[in-house]
Amino acid sequence: MRKVSALGLLVTLGIVFGDIGTSPLYVMKTICGVTPGYDADYILGAVSLVFWTLTLQTTVKYVLIALRADNKGEGGILALYSLVKQKGRRWLYLVAALGAATLIADGVITPAITVTTSIEGLSSVMADPPVIPLTLVIIALIFFAQRFGTSAIGRCFGPFMLAWFLMLGVLGVCNIGYYPAILKAFNPWYAVEILTEYPGWFLVLGAVFLCTTGAEALYSDLGHCGRWNISVAWLFVKVMLVLNYLGQGAWILAHRDAVASGVNPFYGIMPQWFVLIGIFMSAGASIIASQALISGSFTIFSEAINLTFWPRLRIKYPSTAKGQLYIPAVNLCLFLGCVATVLIFGTSANMEGAYGLAITITMLMTTVLITVWLRHRNLPRWIAVMFFVVFAGIESVFLWANLFKFFHGGWYTMLIALTLVTVIYIWYNASNIRLRYMKYKDIRPELNLIAGISEDREIPKTASNLVYISFSDSPDLIETKILYSIINKRPKRADHYWFIRVSYTDEPYTMEYTVDDLIPGRVFSIGLRLGFRIAPRVNVYLREIIEDLVKEGRVDLTSGYPSLRAHGIPGDFHFIILHRVFSPSSNCRQRDRFLMSLYERLRHLGVTAPTALGLDTSDISTEKVPLILSTGTPRRRIVPASDQPDGNKAISRN
Repeated sequence: MRKVSALGLLVTLGIVFGDIGTSPLYVMKTICGVTPGYDADYILGAVSLVFWTLTLQTTVKYVLIALRADNKGEGGILALYSLVKQKGRRWLYLVAALGAATLIADGVITPAITVTTSIEGLSSVMADPPVIPLTLVIIALIFFAQRFGTSAIGRCFGPFMLAWFLMLGVLGVCNIGYYPAILKAFNPWYAVEILTEYPGWFLVLGAVFLCTTGAEALYSDLGHCGRWNISVAWLFVKVMLVLNYLGQGAWILAHRDAVASGVNPFYGIMPQWFVLIGIFMSAGASIIASQALISGSFTIFSEAINLTFWPRLRIKYPSTAKGQLYIPAVNLCLFLGCVATVLIFGTSANMEGAYGLAITITMLMTTVLITVWLRHRNLPRWIAVMFFVVFAGIESVFLWANLFKFFHGGWYTMLIALTLVTVIYIWYNASNIRLRYMKYKDIRPELNLIAGISEDREIPKTASNLVYISFSDSPDLIETKILYSIINKRPKRADHYWFIRVSYTDEPYTMEYTVDDLIPGRVFSIGLRLGFRIAPRVNVYLREIIEDLVKEGRVDLTSGYPSLRAHGIPGDFHFIILHRVFSPSSNCRQRDRFLMSLYERLRHLGVTAPTALGLDTSDISTEKVPLILSTGTPRRRIVPASDQPDGNKAISRN
């Protein structure tokens, strides 16, 4: 848990609050667009809804409750799932998958709407500004910069966002005087009144919900800043946001003609001389919000990979900053999604229809998982039930209110989310099927035979050090196919045999290993546990582990070839990876067959096993072996000779 400090709070402002901090750009504009013939009670009720939504959803649910549910310091819906997935209830993976998919889907539109809205502010100072070209250029630069890392740029994010929030607060205070009665919005009665008396209340709620869409980011960025830094910084951020919404509300009631002519209240509250500065600040805040969302997406996919929700992707680590990662494939897909969003919808007003629907589902799924987490904390059942009833009730109402957006653009984010959920469902279930049908054998009875192969000079030496990648959880168990590769399939002689059991944890920075001497000095089983923020460079880690073993005198790496040994040259390493291919001859359920066939196609979305393990530059062989699924009655059976007219045995197909 990070301590609160001035520097920590400044960094938190730059990392965590970009998304929710840019919501004033479009929230009040959207609220006014719901009903152009608004009155004072309507604006009071809308601002009241904004205040109480920020209070209940962001402050109570996320800051006071969700931030406590951390997985070794990491937050977010997949980190939350990692905390409860060992407790049974296998269906929870669907909850986590749906939440993560909708979060990514809504995130595709966030850079597009924030950058577009900020650039649209140019219409206040020039006629017909080139909004779409400028937006596309900025978005392209944002995504292009990801490959270089953000550690250097990130140092200026905090001071910039501090200036941004101060600007929001000051502008809001300067405009409250237009209609001082706007302060009545703190009274929840006005929020209740608009919901009970206004016929289009669900349209208003759909617009109001945009003020809290960045709340999930507070939880997702827990690992970057820590709970207390986020909690304390939120007090400042919320005050500045509320002051700005109050100022916009007061200005709207005093300048109805300007609003009717299409002026965005966010820019309307600025003095004319300040508009260009405001546009610059808005563009900068939008870039920071987009940057935070993109980095968060990399983390989500990294966690999803380790949870077997997604095929393994190439992950790069562009800087020495702890945990900073970059996933080129994700970066490209997000970029294309943002570009498509800008080209399809054109204006921020059109994007608002697509924005918010998917994130309500994310929040609802988070509520379900937090409810389970509360029960696992041994809190009284009534507390968990009350939490679920209150927040699931609020979010269900928001979901209902946002459903009207489906035909106004919501279909776009829901289509993306459905695609992601489908991939997750197939990959997760097919991976479990594959693991279920992998056969293991106790290696101990075979150790004498392996030792004999190692000493048999009639067998050509494959390598001085032969390394196999295993999925076994135990050093005494090994895949039967690995034993078959060493003993039966072209016997492989080596001076040393290494079985590396790589496992990926859902903790961020785990980097542990164990070594078991199956035959002292000759056969070793290495258990390697890696967190989702650790670069999977198996060859590097193996070298470091072996160096430790050499220092301990447990292994001699000098080459076994006399000519090389005389000069103290170490032996070579050769890696063998078994690639299990689903066999069409499998006798299994139709569902399993369908999932496995799709799995083989989805495999091409990810990288090869050598790349995923960081073995690109190593000496590697890949051996294909069939993965046969067999359930129920076998496909072939031997028909007894007594049942055959000619007395011969025959093979019968069922």
